[in-house]
Amino acid sequence: MKSISSKNWSIDRAAELYGIREWSSGYFDVNEKGEMVCSLSFSEESKPLKKSSKKGAVEVPESLLATSETKVNVSLVDIISGMKERGMEMPVLLRFENLIEDRLTKLNEAFGNAIKASGYKNYYRGVFPIKVNQQAQVIEEISEFGSRYHHGLEAGSKAELIIALASLTDNDACIVCNGYKDDEFISLGLHAIQLGINCFFVVETLSEIPLIIAASKKMNVKPLIGVRLKLASKVDGYWSSDSGDRSIFGLTTSQLMEAVDQLRAADMIDCLQLLHCHLGSQIPNIQNIRSGVLEACRYYSELRNEGVPLGYLDLGGGLAVDYEGAYTNSTHSMNYNLDEYCADIVEAIIETLDPLGIEHPVILTESGRATVAYSSVLLFNILDVTHFEPAPIPKELEDDASELVKNMHAVLDIITVRNVQECFNDASHYRDEIRENFRRGRETLRSKALGENIYLAILQKIVVLLPQVKRISTELENLPESLADIYYGNFSVFQSLPDSWAIDQIFPIMPIHRLDEVPTRDAILADLTCDCDGKIDSFTVDGLHRKTLPVHDVKEGEDYFFGAFLVGAYQETLGDLHNLFGDTNVVSVRVNSDGSYDYVKEMEGDSISDVLSYVEYYPKALTERFRQRAEKAVKSGHINVAERQTMLKNFSESLGGYTYFEK
Repeated sequence: MKSISSKNWSIDRAAELYGIREWSSGYFDVNEKGEMVCSLSFSEESKPLKKSSKKGAVEVPESLLATSETKVNVSLVDIISGMKERGMEMPVLLRFENLIEDRLTKLNEAFGNAIKASGYKNYYRGVFPIKVNQQAQVIEEISEFGSRYHHGLEAGSKAELIIALASLTDNDACIVCNGYKDDEFISLGLHAIQLGINCFFVVETLSEIPLIIAASKKMNVKPLIGVRLKLASKVDGYWSSDSGDRSIFGLTTSQLMEAVDQLRAADMIDCLQLLHCHLGSQIPNIQNIRSGVLEACRYYSELRNEGVPLGYLDLGGGLAVDYEGAYTNSTHSMNYNLDEYCADIVEAIIETLDPLGIEHPVILTESGRATVAYSSVLLFNILDVTHFEPAPIPKELEDDASELVKNMHAVLDIITVRNVQECFNDASHYRDEIRENFRRGRETLRSKALGENIYLAILQKIVVLLPQVKRISTELENLPESLADIYYGNFSVFQSLPDSWAIDQIFPIMPIHRLDEVPTRDAILADLTCDCDGKIDSFTVDGLHRKTLPVHDVKEGEDYFFGAFLVGAYQETLGDLHNLFGDTNVVSVRVNSDGSYDYVKEMEGDSISDVLSYVEYYPKALTERFRQRAEKAVKSGHINVAERQTMLKNFSESLGGYTYFEK
């Protein structure tokens, strides 16, 4: 990667380099001190939203719409200082409650605006898929903040349904039950209906229909039923192979008709009120969404012609997050905004159903990623750095140096812009010969070390000259990446950023301070795990994919903090215990309109004792076994009793300690 000029460096240039204003949707920026800030807008008047008399609709007072806004910026570095004072060390998952509230508001109001602008004759209902982030704090916030919009929950398992039943207090909100269902799952959902909750059973396979019919008759509760379709429409992006005919979930056309016939035979066709389809997660192309909605509406209209009293159309998830800030249809980006997404859905439904005289359905979507991704930031510090730079090389070598090392040394002195490729080829040849001779016992260890050091000096000299070279081979083009620093971060990729490892997800990752300084180094990030996959080497820099990230020199005695952004969706629950690194500390803050902020919740991360118990090691038993081992050492004379006591004390304290690096 070419060096970054310091001539015109500014915080605006820093924001451009790391793409902050592109991927953050306005929620993050850089302040004049070069620190990352969470940026929020507050209305000067704070009037509550009011419900209209019409069930399901939400009105926003005109006075509230007309108010001016005040922008508040809160420094992440200041938040870290407050966390440290409260005993919360790195790494920390930082949640902003305001961002969950704002995302819910924007989603619901964007649909509300699209409905109003197009004359759509029904309303919108959002449901949050619990699987996207099952953490109690998150679900509590969604249930509380979403109640003003009757925002519900989607459950894909019995455990998630229990969460939904215990969390939702608004009977105008919906619970959508996806996934495979047994008798217990169905009974729980029927209890929800008894409580007055709109709880829909979405049929994934035909085998579920007899179970629903039997349970509803046994409990004498009329169910709300939906059917999930396999649409032919395909989507772009990572999940393209799961869409279309090869979709794992849903009914084929023939199975759909059989489901209708079974319900009609059971005199329960009036229970079939919802049509569900899900194109896939993180859909980057708006054309895919529009195509899928149009196809779903054709099924909806045909089922209505069959006499099925549908009233709800659930279009599933897929609303993307622009992790790259590129505004394209690449896998980790999106070529549309929220308003366009909502308008296209509403218009596609009107376009299909109006000519047929079919009433507009209640629109449901299951946006999870776009609701919570922005709200969480993984904060971590850099513990160590490996530089690939040569040690000082003597101007003249000793007479007894090997001929290959002398040849390598000679190359170092003749490198120019015109001969960089030739010098690279020669140096690589000599390096390989030295290694082969070492394997055969013809080169000493010191000689090999000297040769490797000279080779590294040659590569570094070539990298400096590359910007002046007109034609660069692939080998030389990739040379800067192979010489990039390794910055060791206090975190686990597998625990906190599993999608980075599993599906090559690109997250915005960057230093969160010193952004008023020019980054002079290029680096990849390595985590604490003993695994070669425990690294991050894919970034978006200046709008392009890069294998390295521009960073600053780590100063002796000073912390250097990084943030991994947009990690609120999927990462917490998918994380695993590789090397027994557990959950990180979690801090939730709420920003106030005057610029202050409250530490609303603090949760300590897993202790060593916690993670050991997850894999069936029990602290008391471990302590006793270690005590016995120490006692034997006393008897054999290896240690004395005082040393034994110190060991037992340290062992016990370690069990209660944080799994990550502690100062």
